[in-house]
Amino acid sequence: MKRVQALADDYDALRPRMVRVAYAILGSRADAEDVVADCWPRLVEADAREPIRDLAGWLTVAVARAATDVLRSARVRRETYVGPWLPEPYVAAAGEPGDPADRVTLDETVSYALAVVLESLSPAERTAWVLHDVFGMGFAEVAAVVGRTPAAVRQLASRARTHLAAQSPRYQVDRTAHDAVLGRFLAAAAGGDLDALIATLDPDVVLTADGGGVVSSARRPVHGADRVARFIAGLVAKYDGQVEVDLVEANGAPAIAMRADGELILLVVLTVVGDRATRVDMLRAPAKLAAVDVLRRG
Repeated sequence: MKRVQALADDYDALRPRMVRVAYAILGSRADAEDVVADCWPRLVEADAREPIRDLAGWLTVAVARAATDVLRSARVRRETYVGPWLPEPYVAAAGEPGDPADRVTLDETVSYALAVVLESLSPAERTAWVLHDVFGMGFAEVAAVVGRTPAAVRQLASRARTHLAAQSPRYQVDRTAHDAVLGRFLAAAAGGDLDALIATLDPDVVLTADGGGVVSSARRPVHGADRVARFIAGLVAKYDGQVEVDLVEANGAPAIAMRADGELILLVVLTVVGDRATRVDMLRAPAKLAAVDVLRRG
């Protein structure tokens, strides 16, 4: 019993990092939590057969392998998803423990905009890039996860890196600049100032709304500052006076949360380049919002 209790204590200490590993692969905090929980009985069984010396290494491989399997099946389900599919933002749970340096690593590397782009990678490419480029695992270790040779994994990571470099924002702004754009965006939207709202958006801005086929939402991305601003203005007018608005941390940056009667009904994440928003991602799918809110409130 003492061995199992010690194992449980070590597992609990490593759990926040493991959830981050699984989230970076899956794009779903709720699924990541499930994957890590499912690895606990497997850990106990493996340790009973032979005591595990490198618990962090064992767990990382086990969690990443399980997350990759879940991702493969999830991609099949997403082919029939109604409208655009957006990943759940990584919103830290209330009082969440863990290594602050590890949290910074994920927040700085896997921005929400990048989490969206990661969806275009194959499961093997995504896992190889996450484990090698984000969490610093060697190619031989990653090979054990994805079932390829180290040389093949090197190629997977290289292809992923090239694709992400082409699709991701070319440079990131600092937190102060991001907050300034977000503040102007909120003020313009709340005040119904269409011209001011357009001024916060890049001319080629893209708005993507994920309603999951459950709530009314744009079935295709909306392109262009004028169209995006008018879409947002219409949404604000629909909920005028009926919602509470606050900010939450999503993937290391502030996001806009809208609540009706205490229930989270919309999460808006901006991607900022320079002094304008180049992406507006709106999460409206009730199941995803419920999962995000439960974890955030702890």
